[in-house]
Amino acid sequence: MSTMKLYQFELCPYCHKVKAGLDLKGIPYEKIEVNPMNKKELAHFGPTPDGKKKVPVVEYGDKVLRESTDILRWLDEVKPEGHTLLSDDTREQAEEINTWVDNDLTQILPTVLYGSWGQSIKAARLTAKTSNFSRFDNIKISLFGSVIMKMIAKRILKRRGNGQTGEQLLSTELDKLETWLGDKPYLCGDDVTLADASTHGALSCVKEFPAFRFIEERPQIKAWYDRVSELRSQA
Repeated sequence: MSTMKLYQFELCPYCHKVKAGLDLKGIPYEKIEVNPMNKKELAHFGPTPDGKKKVPVVEYGDKVLRESTDILRWLDEVKPEGHTLLSDDTREQAEEINTWVDNDLTQILPTVLYGSWGQSIKAARLTAKTSNFSRFDNIKISLFGSVIMKMIAKRILKRRGNGQTGEQLLSTELDKLETWLGDKPYLCGDDVTLADASTHGALSCVKEFPAFRFIEERPQIKAWYDRVSELRSQA
């Protein structure tokens, strides 16, 4: 079987969810950065039912999967050994936490990734840096990408902020994460599940940005984050 290919945006939390799951399962994969200006890397897949070209996309042999949660649910089938992301004992809670990640946590992350001009410029440059695009495309992404990213963050704050800053929105979601964790080593108990892959992956987007200090300042969350990071590096 050929190596799995992951088509991604470097700062997309949904793509980071998939990468966390692949790492925890110990499944090797090739990252293919998708040009956000034209998405030409996705052209051979054709449009999705809603007509949009979205990431993540996983290609494995003749199988193509979209949607981060569908991909994570499938990984136990690809490699039954090792950590089980969805078991009968943890499925309900893991799915509930994953829904929170998709509906709440990932929705506010752009406000701390590119809520200011400095952050949006850094995000655009990071996207360009991690790609193999042409120099001209990298310049376009650095220049125009930062404007688009700032607009996205501004729109989210207007829709969900209720007068709060991005940092305040993130703090609220981290409060929820602490509640989910309780005194457990992982979100659903003694081993990682889809919930840990989903949450850790989403928060990994923040690692290179000042907002990561909000994670570092919470010992309970930081200890969990480091435990999952260690497992990802070992698998």
